[in-house]
Amino acid sequence: MARKRVAILISGRGSNMVALIKAAKAKNYPAEIVLVISNRPEAKGLELAQAEGIPTAVIDHKAFSSREEFDAAIDRELKTAKIDIVCLAGFMRVLTDCFVERWRGRMLNIHPSLLPAFKGTDTHRHALLAKAETHGATVHFVVPELDSGPIVMQAEVPVLPDDTEEKLAARVLKVEHRIYPAALKLLASGKIRIDGDRVVAI
Repeated sequence: MARKRVAILISGRGSNMVALIKAAKAKNYPAEIVLVISNRPEAKGLELAQAEGIPTAVIDHKAFSSREEFDAAIDRELKTAKIDIVCLAGFMRVLTDCFVERWRGRMLNIHPSLLPAFKGTDTHRHALLAKAETHGATVHFVVPELDSGPIVMQAEVPVLPDDTEEKLAARVLKVEHRIYPAALKLLASGKIRIDGDRVVAI
């Protein structure tokens, strides 16, 4: 079976992007990373992708007068590259409903919390303020509602008494780097599908 062609959307350092690129180097991995797109020209992840020989594109959201025009430009780039699956990795833009629906079932995101807890930003601060005993990360399909798509995979980490936001974030990032490649592998190999609001094994 041909490997699925994957594009990664980033806005910054791209640490989860690097984890996906590393995983895709394995000969038996069912996906290949063929494109990295950033909405920020200065994103450090672009250099990292280029160093791996992966084509990159900058689609600066500031150059567009509307979210619809920005999303349309991304969609054109994805179609030109014959992309099968899109992975959001620290992509700090809210995509339009139209774009999300076009890629429904083929677009993943990783979120630094155990969804549905702590949607949105500043998840580590919210976890500490809530005195949560556990925290973690979630890979989910993207749907129009923010951080609400069917969950593919989660991993927990303990919240320790002396945790700061930085310490907790670092612990969560380690499991992010483990579960994102694993979740993409499941999707690319055709072993999961969406059934209503759940992900089921095939």
